[in-house]
Amino acid sequence: MLSILTINVQAAALARAQNLLNWLLQRDDHLIILTETSNGPGTQHLLTGLRAAGMSVTHQPSPNGDRGCAIASRIPTRPTPELTAAISLPGRAPALTVDTEPAVTILGLYVPSSDRAPAKLAKKQAFLTTVTDTLHRLPATDRAHLVVGGDYNVISRDHQPRYPGFRPFEYDFLDALAALKLTDVHQTLHQNVQAYSWIGRNGNGYRFDYLHAGAALMPTVASSTYLHQPRQAKLTDHAALTACLNVTPRAAAEQLTTAVPALF
Repeated sequence: MLSILTINVQAAALARAQNLLNWLLQRDDHLIILTETSNGPGTQHLLTGLRAAGMSVTHQPSPNGDRGCAIASRIPTRPTPELTAAISLPGRAPALTVDTEPAVTILGLYVPSSDRAPAKLAKKQAFLTTVTDTLHRLPATDRAHLVVGGDYNVISRDHQPRYPGFRPFEYDFLDALAALKLTDVHQTLHQNVQAYSWIGRNGNGYRFDYLHAGAALMPTVASSTYLHQPRQAKLTDHAALTACLNVTPRAAAEQLTTAVPALF
């Protein structure tokens, strides 16, 4: 079983990052997508702590201080830079391929937020457009083994409640993923249930954090859950999202083969 978790770390300051790291290390997820990373000491503490725990970390700090995304893995991976080369803000879109059977490629996303200012809207639209174009160019067989996850900063067209202010290009992104046969894991397993991953100051719930899986991987999806403990404990302002896929990490399989003596 392969466990994937995505969580927005809210550019954690050092004290909060220490508590968030403790929470992450109490879990046994194989892959952790960290969104809204920064170049500050809090993110550095998180990534250093995950590496010290034996995880490999894929992270590209932004030279201009822009927020980003990182992926930590407990199992062997190989970088997949060709997947993100044409994305407008590559520091917000790390990618890697996991040593599993069948193979799984992970694309983490931290989509820019927007307060409706023209420059921020343009930045967000350019990022979403280049991500969609990249996924269109990806061979169908590769997309079938792809997991996309992170904080997309968009809501679906049928989100309840409906909120004014979201632009057509923001709704279009989730539609584009569906057209590319990248399926919303949690919504598929929990139909007719409106989940929330971020709660506004007035108590309004938004579903911003997602995991999408390709056609070859969807039959392997066993579970998906929003975890509100880190949000309720004020480790971050987002719920985490986790999913388990019935695929086998090769390293684990090899260890099992080695550990079990031959009976004949």
